[in-house]
Amino acid sequence: MTDSEFDLSAPELTATDFLVLDDPHFTADTVALVTGAASGIGRATAVALAANGLTVVGADVDADGLDGTADVAADCGVPGTFHGVETDLADDEDVEAVVDAAAEEGDVRFVANIAGMQHIASIPEFPMEKYDLLLDVMLRAPFKVAQAAMPHIRETDDGVGAIANMSSVHGHYATKDKPAYITAKHGVRGLSHSIAAEGEGTLRGFSVSVGYVLTPLMVDQIEDTAEERGISEREVVEDVMLGQARTKEMMTPAEVANLFVFGFSNHAKHLNGADLLFDGGYTHTYE
Repeated sequence: MTDSEFDLSAPELTATDFLVLDDPHFTADTVALVTGAASGIGRATAVALAANGLTVVGADVDADGLDGTADVAADCGVPGTFHGVETDLADDEDVEAVVDAAAEEGDVRFVANIAGMQHIASIPEFPMEKYDLLLDVMLRAPFKVAQAAMPHIRETDDGVGAIANMSSVHGHYATKDKPAYITAKHGVRGLSHSIAAEGEGTLRGFSVSVGYVLTPLMVDQIEDTAEERGISEREVVEDVMLGQARTKEMMTPAEVANLFVFGFSNHAKHLNGADLLFDGGYTHTYE
């Protein structure tokens, strides 16, 4: 395959992509709040949870993208419903408003903090305004969402629920030129521990860590990394990104979404304070 034939497009979501589980809380009366729901993993997770019959409220600054997620959910014929709420996750009032909007739809039990950003630059060259923005969206916002959502989960009849935070293999180890992303992803693992510590066993906190996923954000990162390192996009994927992996393909957004479905279900009731690591062998094997 030549570089000109190298396909970097994210896969389309279809109804058959999603894990569907029997769970007493997977009903229309249960609400799941998903941040970053306008694209990528957030969109896939929102649709996957709706495929399990939940009412899903999606938060994102991209209103058009949220409309696109609603269209995907409709195309997949999901039994649950999706409501998009335009939200600036760096604004505390917006965060509180979207949590309140979720509570108006039913019993808030599940939160998936997925919204993410990336900027490729070395530490000496990293713009502080970019650092602050990445940390606001990927670390401060998940804390604020949890702060606003935890009382609602506790107010349900049994206090059962979970808050899941999107971490990464970069929440376990570091590579160069991603200092803000790596700092945030290590931080959300600590936040997940803290939620579990305060959850009294029924309100669980956990994180999800995966390797490289073919999302719009990843496509941009591949292009930026190629420019930063002076190599082709194909070399970025095959040598830089998948070079250390044992599973030689990127994950799809739907595969990651299914981890959130499982993590929220009663099948994962012992997943509490831990990190659900599906990384194709990145962090525990080496050459």
